[in-house]
Amino acid sequence: MVRLTQLIRSSLGYKYLTGLSGLGLGLFVIAHLLGNLTLFQKEGTAFNAYAEKLQALGPVLILMELGIVAVVVLHIWSTVQVTLSKRAARPIGYEVTQSKGGPSKNTAGSRYMIVSGTILLAFLVLHIIQFRFGPGVAEGYVTQLGGDEVRDLHRLVKEVFADPKWVAIYTAVMIFLGFHLRHGYWSMFQSLGLMNPRWSGPIYFGAKALAVLLSLGFIAIPIYLYMVFGGLI
Repeated sequence: MVRLTQLIRSSLGYKYLTGLSGLGLGLFVIAHLLGNLTLFQKEGTAFNAYAEKLQALGPVLILMELGIVAVVVLHIWSTVQVTLSKRAARPIGYEVTQSKGGPSKNTAGSRYMIVSGTILLAFLVLHIIQFRFGPGVAEGYVTQLGGDEVRDLHRLVKEVFADPKWVAIYTAVMIFLGFHLRHGYWSMFQSLGLMNPRWSGPIYFGAKALAVLLSLGFIAIPIYLYMVFGGLI
């Protein structure tokens, strides 16, 4: 137990925590986008059904949400620890640094991970306030689903993205998400000791491609809703 605690508090332990928590959050982002793709159906039945299935989990959903919050906090804390240890070991940065897995690219995304992470955290809080704790059945956001009255979350989403201001904000934040994920997926392999010089090129390309796809997927949703329900198409 003592050795495990010492490992966790070491620079290597912080890297493992950053990699594992980043992996968990990355999988959550993918799952969240897949669920939100139902917003491309105009009538909203599929999206409301998806939201209602989550609500039906009850206490399990609350535990899942608390788990996500815990992983976010752990990811931020471990990332800060890794950054501080790197700065203490090498005050002056380099364009390309060397690790066991091969060269590590010192891109804008890597240099400002904490900045983009802070922006994403603030956005997450805003997102939860808007939709998780936004108006529901009591405020008249009601629809029929399988003969039952449920919360019409689709209506709330439409109303939010009828405002071009919110479309612009969400689009800008999703661009930050893309930069954050691009470096995050790449560095995850290094943090977990899975990088190999022969694989560095394909892994970096794969991380970049996945980050672009996820970012564009999230950006497309508010733009689509604004154009469709704003009568532009």
